[in-house]
Amino acid sequence: MQKKYEVKLTEAERLRVFNTVDAKGTPKTIRKRCNILLLADVSMGKPLTQEEMAARCGVSDVCVYQTAKDYFLNGLDYVLRRREHERPPKTRIVNGEDEARIIALACGEPPEGFSRWTVRLLTNRIVELDIVPSIGRETVRTTLKQPTLSLTCRSSGAFPKAVTANLWHTWRISLKYMPYRMIRSSL
Repeated sequence: MQKKYEVKLTEAERLRVFNTVDAKGTPKTIRKRCNILLLADVSMGKPLTQEEMAARCGVSDVCVYQTAKDYFLNGLDYVLRRREHERPPKTRIVNGEDEARIIALACGEPPEGFSRWTVRLLTNRIVELDIVPSIGRETVRTTLKQPTLSLTCRSSGAFPKAVTANLWHTWRISLKYMPYRMIRSSL
């Protein structure tokens, strides 16, 4: 059966593909496309089937087909280019200054009637203070999800150190004087 899109690399194109594969900063996707072109090259002998090329290069059959089609219709420059996004990636909703204000709000005193901040309370308060015009709870959660910041950690002020230390001391003493059988049965 005749292939619809045939890859015939010239010597100059083959050299360029080899140099692209060997270059240090070549992205993985472009390197895979280069390998597909080298395996599909008819001028070097009978090429492998699309399934065999896909298995060797670690891509799908569709990728092999599209690479050969792109080379046949548009040339080598088109195949070796970096793909441009049709739509640019979304910009961040919270910039550095807003993030600092959110963290300062979370580390401050919670609203009256609450013992600590919740993500829902923070989200509502951020919109009220007009730090950000609109923000979702997940964005607030990921902004606060840092190893050094937690709404429930001792350093945020949610739990005073003296109370926490006293509770641990009381618990340790009660474990010390509790019979071993009672500890085992409660676990």
